[in-house]
Amino acid sequence: MKLAVFSDEVSQDFEVALRLAVKYRLDGIELRSVWDKPVQHLTEAEVERVASLLEKCELSLAAIASPVFKCELDDEAAQRDHVDYLRNCCRIAKRLGTKIIRIFTFWKRGPSEPVWEKVKRQFAPAVAVAETEGMILGIENEHSTYLATAAETKRFISEIDSPAVRVIWDPCNELHAEEGIKPYPDAYELVKPFMVHLHIKDSARDPKTGAVRVTPVGEGDVDWKGQLRDVLVNSYQGYASLETHWRPKALAEDILNQPGGQGFSESGEYASDLCLRNLMEILAELR
Repeated sequence: MKLAVFSDEVSQDFEVALRLAVKYRLDGIELRSVWDKPVQHLTEAEVERVASLLEKCELSLAAIASPVFKCELDDEAAQRDHVDYLRNCCRIAKRLGTKIIRIFTFWKRGPSEPVWEKVKRQFAPAVAVAETEGMILGIENEHSTYLATAAETKRFISEIDSPAVRVIWDPCNELHAEEGIKPYPDAYELVKPFMVHLHIKDSARDPKTGAVRVTPVGEGDVDWKGQLRDVLVNSYQGYASLETHWRPKALAEDILNQPGGQGFSESGEYASDLCLRNLMEILAELR
């Protein structure tokens, strides 16, 4: 297993993020926004700068964390824009040496079952791009989208039936999903055969109110020791990326749903340092 961190969970200053990755001897960086710009809008010159800095620090690119299809299911104009974003991300991924591009399944505006077939139809153009470009679309189970749970994600990928579509497994997101089940081992067992990438963050549910709040890694309800033991025992060769999300002052839900920019990254270096320290302690216990 290789370890990475989302650069914008640390800072919008890419070099600050790289220093933290080097401090913890990580293997790579996951790219979502940098220098206050979403990854899909980076210019060729900016991509070359990213490549140069990664090479200088002897780090790889773990994945492109795109926002593709975080848009309305009925907004075909926005979907066309997002397919263009995907094409841009393919260009960037090829230059930076990754095949994995994170993708979503449209904003959730009700139960998924009534719109299931439409989600598949509207998702299809992205599959065609990925297959043509030799990329892997990593669908993230995300409570704010129509594939909110591991069960829905497993069903969707099974029905799409393309080697270009796999899972970016986020156990913490399962906690936030209304119909989610225990992230590990129950939900994980559903998506395990399809997992190509792992996101690490944590949350806890208030036993009185049922509200879920983001916590530092290892201090919430996700069984990270069990989850990480499982992937290590099974010789998982992919990346596990820290997607911190926790801050000393909690971020608003809308910012968490559409992360990026200086407001999102504020206090991120402190928060990610703490979470990486916790993560390393968990991994040390498993060795």
